[in-house]
Amino acid sequence: MKYFAALLIITLMITSNAFSQDTIMPLWPKDKIPNRIDSDEKEVHVYNDILRIQTVQEPTIEVYLPSKKTANGQAMLIFPGGGYGILAYDWEGTDMAKFLNSKGIAGIVVKYRLPSEISQKDKHNVPLIDVQRAIRMVRSNASAYNVDPNKIGIMGFSAGGHLASTLGTHFNEKVYQPIDAIDNLSARPDFMALIYPVITFTQSTKHSGSEKNLLGEKIDPKLEKHFSNELQVTSDTPTTLLIHAADDTSVPVANSILFFEATQEKGVEATMHIYPKGGHGFGLARDNVYLRGWTERMFEWLENLD
Repeated sequence: MKYFAALLIITLMITSNAFSQDTIMPLWPKDKIPNRIDSDEKEVHVYNDILRIQTVQEPTIEVYLPSKKTANGQAMLIFPGGGYGILAYDWEGTDMAKFLNSKGIAGIVVKYRLPSEISQKDKHNVPLIDVQRAIRMVRSNASAYNVDPNKIGIMGFSAGGHLASTLGTHFNEKVYQPIDAIDNLSARPDFMALIYPVITFTQSTKHSGSEKNLLGEKIDPKLEKHFSNELQVTSDTPTTLLIHAADDTSVPVANSILFFEATQEKGVEATMHIYPKGGHGFGLARDNVYLRGWTERMFEWLENLD
């Protein structure tokens, strides 16, 4: 009896902790990562003031869940920025996930692969491949995460905002061969928040560093247009929130305005908040009494979604 009682306790502990805070799950089985080339390239983590991750080799999701008592059924996948060269993993990732938890929202940080000519084929598709898989994986685990499968959104910062807008406009694009039942699920986000996002590669206001890292030195004009996401908005694009600072000199506010105008042309519901000051890469902006209100505007927006 003592054996079975102990076994029961252990089983309950494992079950209760299966999807606890800070659960990290690989997106792919090791031998089935799409567009991967075996190489000596290694993943690098550098921490000074923030954690910067380079040359991601094994993409993951890191799951932060609110308590069941406070959970509202919403989930947000978070794509950190970094110009497609690094991931500002805590500043625009795990910090945001923990903050979302305080509002009853599940926060899932996606460590997506950054474009590499050494370890990848067709590197321009690789970030989209990973985030399509990530949202499908979250949808497949909705019950375990205490999440409504029809209330799963995405948010991205800077180049992560470009990736989010890419998923929001290319979710039906077949960029990898399905490997299991998860890949039969929809990759369409139910809503998306784009925070000082890179949007265009065809306008003078583009962020050339992100474009070069994603598309390469010799840029194919067709790919340049394909990944200029203001040109890819359709009536099926999810409802969108845009946050930007007017004095952003790295990714001009024109990027958000272009996307907002495209949503209006296609009849997509969108909300945009432009702050006069804030520059680029402000994250949660907790040190700015005025600008930090952007998170409250986002929570208000989330609360009023249909």
